[in-house]
Amino acid sequence: MLTEMLRIRRFEERSVELYSSAAIRGFMHLCIGEEAVAVGVLQALGADDAVVSTYREHGHALARGVPMEAVFAEMFGRATGCSRGRGGSMHLFDASRRFYGGNAIVAGGIPVAVGLALADAMQARPLVTACLFGDGAAAEGEFHEALNLAALWRLPIVFCCENNQYAMGTALARSHAQTDLALRAASYGMRSWPVDGMDVLAVRDAARRAVDTARACGGPCFLELRTYRFRAHSMYDADRYRDRAEIERWRERDPVELLAGALGADGLLDDAGREALEAETAAEIDRAVANAEAGPLEPVEDLTRFVRSQR
Repeated sequence: MLTEMLRIRRFEERSVELYSSAAIRGFMHLCIGEEAVAVGVLQALGADDAVVSTYREHGHALARGVPMEAVFAEMFGRATGCSRGRGGSMHLFDASRRFYGGNAIVAGGIPVAVGLALADAMQARPLVTACLFGDGAAAEGEFHEALNLAALWRLPIVFCCENNQYAMGTALARSHAQTDLALRAASYGMRSWPVDGMDVLAVRDAARRAVDTARACGGPCFLELRTYRFRAHSMYDADRYRDRAEIERWRERDPVELLAGALGADGLLDDAGREALEAETAAEIDRAVANAEAGPLEPVEDLTRFVRSQR
C-alpha cells in the first residue's frame, strides 16, 4: 500500500511539471493528500468488481491497475491512452478492468454506478460496485435519487464519499445544513459510517467491511472518507479560500508519511528501504512518460470514429 500511494503521489507531482510546461493541456484535478482513499478502497475490491470514479481520478485509476503509461498517454492526448487520447485527465476509462470513469459532471457517476449494480443484481452475479465521489456531489439531486433507489432495491454498491471538506472553493458548512454526510446517507436506510480518510489501514478495513456486506446481499453501504487535498481544486484554481494554517495542519497527517512512519516503528521499513521504493517509483514514471510521449496521435480521418450521431 505504501508503494501504491507513493506511485500516485509521484505520478501527480510529475503531472504538475508536465502541465506547467504545456505537455499536458486542458483541466487537471490532483488528489495529492487523498491517496489513502484510492489505495484503501481499491484494496477491498475483487478484479471483477466495478469502479465508478469522478474527475479527480488519477489515483483511483492507478490503484485499480490501469497502466501508468496508458494514463500519461491519455493526458498527452495520444491514441495509446486508456481512452485513446479523447478524454484527457477527467475521463480515464478501462472497461477491461471494469473501471468506468472518470466523469466530469459532479455526481454524474453515481447513477451510472447504481445502474451497474442493478445489472449485476439482475444477473445474480456476486459482484460489487464501488462509487467514488466528492462531498460536493452530496448537494446534487442525483445523489439523493440514486441512494434512495440503491437502498430500496438493496443493490450491491458501496458509496465512497471522498469528503475533502471543499466543493471546489466552497467549504462544506457553507453549502450543507447537515455536514455529517454519513448521517445523511443513513437516513435512506443503509449502513453508513465515517472513516479517517488519511489512514490507509482504516480505509481498507472499512471498505472491506462495506464490500463484504454488499456482496452478501446486505444492501448498499456508505463510507464518508474524511480526507483533505493539499493542493487547489484544479490547476486553474488560485486557492484563496483556505487558510494556510489549515492546510499545514492537515499536512501533518500526510497519509504517505503516516504509513511510512508506522512501518518504520514496527521495524518493517528503514531509510534504505524507503530510498529503494522512491528510486523504483521514479524509474517507473520516467519510463511511462517517455513511452507515452512517443505514442501516436489519432489520425484526423478517425475524428468521427466512436461518435454516435442521432438522425
